[in-house]
Amino acid sequence: MEDKDVVTQESFKKMGLSAPILRALEDMGFEEPSPIQCKTIPLILEGRDIIGQAQTGTGKTAAFGLPIVEKLDHRSRKVQAMVLAPTRELAIQVAEEITRIGRFAGVKVVPIYGGQSYDRQIRALEHGAQVVIGTPGRVMDHIRRGTLKLDSVRVAVLDEADEMLDMGFIEDVEFILQNTPDTRQTLLFSATVPDPIARLARRYLKEPVHINISPEHLTVPQIEQLYYETREHEKLDALTRILDMEGADRTLIFCRTKKRVDELTEGLQARGYTAEATHGDLNQVQRNRVLKRFKDGGSEILVATDVAARGLDIESVTHVINYDLPQDTESYVHRIGRTGRAGRSGTAISLIHPKEFRQLRQMERVLRVRLVRRPLPTLADVAVKQREGLKSRLAGEIDRGVLPEYQELVMELAQSYDSVDIAAAAIRLMTDKGRDAGSDQEFGETGAEPGMIRLFLNLGRMDRVTPADIVRGLAEGAGISGNVIGLIDIYDRFTFVEMPKDAAQKVLQNTGAVVIRGRNVNMEPARPR
Repeated sequence: MEDKDVVTQESFKKMGLSAPILRALEDMGFEEPSPIQCKTIPLILEGRDIIGQAQTGTGKTAAFGLPIVEKLDHRSRKVQAMVLAPTRELAIQVAEEITRIGRFAGVKVVPIYGGQSYDRQIRALEHGAQVVIGTPGRVMDHIRRGTLKLDSVRVAVLDEADEMLDMGFIEDVEFILQNTPDTRQTLLFSATVPDPIARLARRYLKEPVHINISPEHLTVPQIEQLYYETREHEKLDALTRILDMEGADRTLIFCRTKKRVDELTEGLQARGYTAEATHGDLNQVQRNRVLKRFKDGGSEILVATDVAARGLDIESVTHVINYDLPQDTESYVHRIGRTGRAGRSGTAISLIHPKEFRQLRQMERVLRVRLVRRPLPTLADVAVKQREGLKSRLAGEIDRGVLPEYQELVMELAQSYDSVDIAAAAIRLMTDKGRDAGSDQEFGETGAEPGMIRLFLNLGRMDRVTPADIVRGLAEGAGISGNVIGLIDIYDRFTFVEMPKDAAQKVLQNTGAVVIRGRNVNMEPARPR
């Protein structure tokens, strides 16, 4: 069977995109073109004018950003591409994405928008800008001041043209287009094409190709769609708490890139979860083995890229988690459709960085759904959930009927001990898996040496942290002696530290005061190895 990741790379290559752009796409996690990218990129590279009717969230920024970077004369520092956006937020977002696309091609991108200092923008333009992304008002101001020259523009893009119309920018847009060469290529993207936009297109576009992308709609109402807000450095910590709260039987987690899949899988395994990875670096035999283990219950979590997960049909997936948001709305629909199969209910959870809220809202508008926001669970929430789960399991055992030999044992002990104490001791033995009582039931099994507690810290080698940094931070922040700290295991993105129970209690009580290499650190008892 053909490796799907190879097919994906070929599909971008067939569009005529060069090696530096393909490398950037791989880093960004673009495994395959979205529908609008498939339809527009070849036409833009041919030099055709385009009217792209598509909602935000369909991958349209890359649809014009990729060919723009490909068509640039990298020897020239003059402005060769001009993108107009209705808001500063969108201008920044577009600038960031084109910067990522052109990172290996040495592309110079400058955003200009209201609310930022003119002097800063003028200095950036003077240093040379090949691509300028701006709001119409500020771009027009720079043209009038003589600080922005558009006489070398080859491509002009009007992004979200209907929004610019609603905001009263159409006259400004016309002024800007009139200051660009008549030989330019013009690309217009808009969710709708009302009459004023159609008139603008007739006046400024040359024999445009009209492309209309209709987004898919959800047809799986049983799926509960939730999101949690979290920062990047807190993501793994947030994910594990969500997993513990949800109590999922079988979870499919999506990441944007193969590297990201491997890192997350390693992080989950280190915390005691039975997680496995699938992506394009695995051959088909390896993928089949991983998939079979997941289907048979040998692993509770499968971490995957979009392409590697295509075609998966596992009826028992209870949760789909977007560790990274996909690049377009269609991919989101495909991902969450992996749960709620065969009439069952399912849960789709997305971890959202504050910068992604605009993308989330646009996705909701396209799909006509509203994701429910949930507060991240605390350690106390997780502890309560685990206690409730334990009560439920015990009640289930009682309902099944207790074996007579266990009843006799309890009756013998009841002659010397209180029955409540007997039950509590039995539960402690069960939850600590027979470990030394010095671990204490509040920590449970953490995978430490006997008499020690193993803590998880959410920073590691990539934060350039050393054992000395960790000992100093814990000692100063929590008021414990550095001498009591035992084994320290530092991984790329996290660290495990062992210490006696009383020291661990002080550390967790003073979590907010512990600072390591200038960062506040999230800490919690580790799960067993």
